Amino acid sequence: MTDMAVKPAPAPARSAPAPRPRRRPGGWAIVRAALRVLATLAILFFVLFPILWMALTAFKPARDAFSTAVVFAPTLDNFAAILGGASDLTGALVNSVLIAVATTIVSIPLALLAAYAFSRYRFPGHRGMLLAIVATQFIPGVAIALPFLTLFRSLGLIDTHLALVVVNLSLVVPYITWLLKGFVDGLPIEIEEAARLDGCGQVSLLWRVITPLAAPGIFVAAVFSFLLSWNEFLFPTFLARTDASTLPVALMTLVLPEGVAWGQMAAAGLLVMAPMLIMALLVRKHFAEGMTMGAVK
Repeated sequence: MTDMAVKPAPAPARSAPAPRPRRRPGGWAIVRAALRVLATLAILFFVLFPILWMALTAFKPARDAFSTAVVFAPTLDNFAAILGGASDLTGALVNSVLIAVATTIVSIPLALLAAYAFSRYRFPGHRGMLLAIVATQFIPGVAIALPFLTLFRSLGLIDTHLALVVVNLSLVVPYITWLLKGFVDGLPIEIEEAARLDGCGQVSLLWRVITPLAAPGIFVAAVFSFLLSWNEFLFPTFLARTDASTLPVALMTLVLPEGVAWGQMAAAGLLVMAPMLIMALLVRKHFAEGMTMGAVK
């Protein structure tokens, strides 16, 4: 008689566990969510309300500039007054644009070259020089305003665009050099080695390899360079009189003997804010990538 193996009986199939009922948020969870919403709305109110009120004041007639009315007949008289009118600020606006654009165009190549050198080469004193670059950001502008004034007076450059561009470069280049160094540190060096094997020279390497890869960081550095130059108030006050006066300084001319022309001041404030808003819209896709590019290697 042939022995037959006894197969064990199959285990009974387990039934799928019943889904747990979703818990409804308790009272404290609802309170915390409500508090977060209220806190967010409060922050937005304190941040956006001054801008909204300035925009409303810019379109108010002179008789309504001091009123708290939000319903009024809008007018463009304030903009007409500061753009070719009695309180013309067109020259100051053009000066601000020229100085900020020139500073950005010159500072980006200088900062990128310096950042690449600090990132890829080790030379005597490079750590000390990096610390010195950072230390320049802690020097108050008032401390170096008088030396700049004395220097440019002796060179005959007072109230010139060149003087303001040079001063802005001394403020902007150290900051964006440190910024761009982090971006260059995040680039893989193997790509550069492969480019060198293909016969790419140093200048061609920087232009065709490093610049495209670091484009998000360059966008961010360009935005900071432009905005720092555009918003600079201290040095144009010392170094500019009339020909090179910038828009932030020219706002002080709206303080008239009979009082502050608040409507015109608000209109000029919108002009100061306009480039920042436009640039933020143009580079918003690259801003987050550029700010985090050098953070993770």
